Amino acid sequence: MAPTEHPLVFITGASSGIGQALAWRFYQAGYRLALVARRTGEIQAWAQAQGLDAGRYAIYGADVAVPASIAAAGQACIAQQGLPDVVIANAGISVGMDTGILDDIEVMARTYATNNVGMAATFQPFIRAMEQRASGTLVGIGSVAGIRGLPGHGAYCSSKAAAISYCESLRGELRPAGVQVVTISPGYIDTPLTRQNRYSMPFLMAPEAFAERAFKAIRAGASYRVIPWQMGVVAKLLRLLPNSVFDRLLAGRPRKHRQDATPR
Repeated sequence: MAPTEHPLVFITGASSGIGQALAWRFYQAGYRLALVARRTGEIQAWAQAQGLDAGRYAIYGADVAVPASIAAAGQACIAQQGLPDVVIANAGISVGMDTGILDDIEVMARTYATNNVGMAATFQPFIRAMEQRASGTLVGIGSVAGIRGLPGHGAYCSSKAAAISYCESLRGELRPAGVQVVTISPGYIDTPLTRQNRYSMPFLMAPEAFAERAFKAIRAGASYRVIPWQMGVVAKLLRLLPNSVFDRLLAGRPRKHRQDATPR
């Protein structure tokens, strides 16, 4: 295929972890790549190491937490590579917080700016053009952590719960125009984001295995998918537990690291 015949995927947070694994899976499927991150040098080094065809990818520097920055990256993508077929709002942060510490309120604000406002700002440049074209897929990366609140995860859990609800709202808005919205909620994936966790991570999954399943779900137009499916079962069971039982189960569970990495 000539470069213009390859479909195009736009992926944020593409410098490591899930974003990088997704980029590689889409590339293997014949897609052109629009790769977005603050650390553009790391994307370039990875692309060269993988031997990516220079005509099939472009790199855009942007801070997802700054709406004007990520919107500009989206506009640059349209101008340089065309309107994407798939947009994946993958960039996210996960930092523990303690509401009794004033500085951690800023952690919550930063988490929402990236995981929620950043997701909407990632989609924004493409929506009207996709509606006019009557096709396209917007993919929001949620988390099973959005199902119930976990100790020390107040910012992350609530941000992912909001991301899941936001994508559900957007799905209803865009369905009449032929634009799909897919929500992918990962369980525990072996990435730099999870390696500092101090608690057990059942059904831990390699990024490449996650990317394979996510790719299939996106191509199938699934409205919502938990990966791996076992974590989806666990999440549903946790949702059904009465609060009194849920609270007892989590009693004494280690909290997520705060930004200053102080053990507690």
